[in-house]
This record gives sequence, C-alpha cells and structure tokens, in this order.
Amino acid sequence: METDTLIPLSALQHYLFCQRQCALIHVEQAWAENRLTAEGRVLHEATSEVGAEKRRGVRVVTAMPLVSRRLGVSGIADLVEMHKDDQDRWRPFPVEYKRGKPKSHRADEVQLCAQGMALEEMFDTTLTEGALFYGQSRRRVTVPLDAELRRLTEQIAIETCALLSGKATPPPIYAKSKCNACSLIELCQPKRLSRTLSASAWLADQIAEP
Repeated sequence: METDTLIPLSALQHYLFCQRQCALIHVEQAWAENRLTAEGRVLHEATSEVGAEKRRGVRVVTAMPLVSRRLGVSGIADLVEMHKDDQDRWRPFPVEYKRGKPKSHRADEVQLCAQGMALEEMFDTTLTEGALFYGQSRRRVTVPLDAELRRLTEQIAIETCALLSGKATPPPIYAKSKCNACSLIELCQPKRLSRTLSASAWLADQIAEP
C-alpha cells in the first residue's frame, strides 16, 4: 500500500474494543479525555520522545516509527528493545505500554502483534514474541506472536481499513462495562441512541428531560 493510504496502527485496537469508537476517533476526528485516558497519557509520556540508549547490553529505542505495508498500517512503537542474536544481528522486541491490567478481549495483543509484524518487515526478520507492560500491575506480560494471533491481526486490519475508507460511523450498541469507561460516551450517546423509540415514547423522554 502507498504511504498515504496507511491507517493508524492504533485504530486496530480501537476497532476491536468498539467499532463506533474507532470511527468516531479516526473518521470524525472526535476526542474527549477522562481519568482513564489521562492516566494512559501520563504513562506514555515516558516513551513519547524519540530516543535510544543501552541498558545491560540491550539497545532500547523509544517512539520508533513503524510501517507495515502488508497490514496497511503505520504508527509509533512505545518501546523497542534491540537484542543481539547468535549471529551478532540486532533483533527487535516490541513493548507496548498500557494503563490498566490484562483484558478479556485481545485488542492489546492485536496492537502489539501489528507492531511486531511491522518490525519484521522493517528489519527483515521473524519475531516470536513481544510484551505488554501494564501500569496497574507494573509488570510485563509476554505475548507469543503465534499463527492464531497473526491471523486475527490480519483480519482486523482488513476490517478496520474497510471501516475507515467507508467513512461511515456505525450505530451505537450500549454495553455498560465498556461504554461507561469510554471517554467518548458523551459524544457517542450510546444508551440513548441505541434504543428504538416510538414517536410518542421519544416525546415523553424529551418532556421528562430536565
């Protein structure tokens, strides 16, 4: 894919979490911050500036630009460790920073896998794993970049690209656990817009509003 047709790598994570959120951010350019996003922003500040240093024989690069034409994405890796292999070649190891804790869905893993696949293209190598660093536990979780995760990442990249190129925002589907934690809830209005109301019911709602 041409560079100007690449979609943001972060959109894959947004798409898996909520397709409407993905479109609001990347199609409508909507954004709002809450406590959770503010905490995430603070956590990422440590890796937001491009830099490189050596730590115990490992070269650590922050804010590394990434491109994967295979997936059609581009973005920035929080942190990439460069380890030397048996043949004295540098091999990248991506580390993605997340504010909270490991989740039941695979959005974080897909974002990490996309970073790994981009690094494979850029360095002409093969990666077997990466890591997610969660701010709540202050620990790394190693993620195998196996065939199943790669297939999921490729499929999500295709679906996300189609969503963004279509420039249509999906209707909301209210899910309490996700929606109440989303910083875009006031812009999205999922609870109200996901209901199908008759004209009389809608009018009653409007009258009841303070």
